[in-house]
Amino acid sequence: MQTSPEQILAPSAAPVVLGIGNSLLTDDGIGIHVTTALARHPDGGALRLCDGGTIGLSLLAEIDAHAPLIAVDAMELHAPPGTLAVFTGAAMDRQLTGTKRSAHEVALADLMQAADLSGILPARRALVAIQPEVTTWGLAPTPAVAAAIPRAVAAILTLVKDWSDAD
Repeated sequence: MQTSPEQILAPSAAPVVLGIGNSLLTDDGIGIHVTTALARHPDGGALRLCDGGTIGLSLLAEIDAHAPLIAVDAMELHAPPGTLAVFTGAAMDRQLTGTKRSAHEVALADLMQAADLSGILPARRALVAIQPEVTTWGLAPTPAVAAAIPRAVAAILTLVKDWSDAD
């Protein structure tokens, strides 16, 4: 995925955080739970929070080439439940080309490819991935995955601060 010089040099807009997942399927909804926690966080007001749900190409309108983009999703990491991993830039792109566990992982890869083809793929982009335990019917994440919510919030705020400090 390519980034044009204009995308790197243009002034930054508010970072976009896409919470991805189905909040009716226990840990699968972790992206939504993280954006909800960010909305309550004192520093969350500086972010543009988006409930990406089970994602689709309609979310392309949420992507701005000049705004950092952070996607938060449950993802198979082959790690204990609640494990958090952050993939930035090209590492995010590589992670999204691997084996997919859910339909929205495939859709996120498609969304990033569509943004790239449209010339709006942000240079500053990241995927905050959390290993689910179960993805059956249920409104709340399992305890191990719920414990990852504050860590995900901290990781997102750190990314945004680091990117802002680099400007």
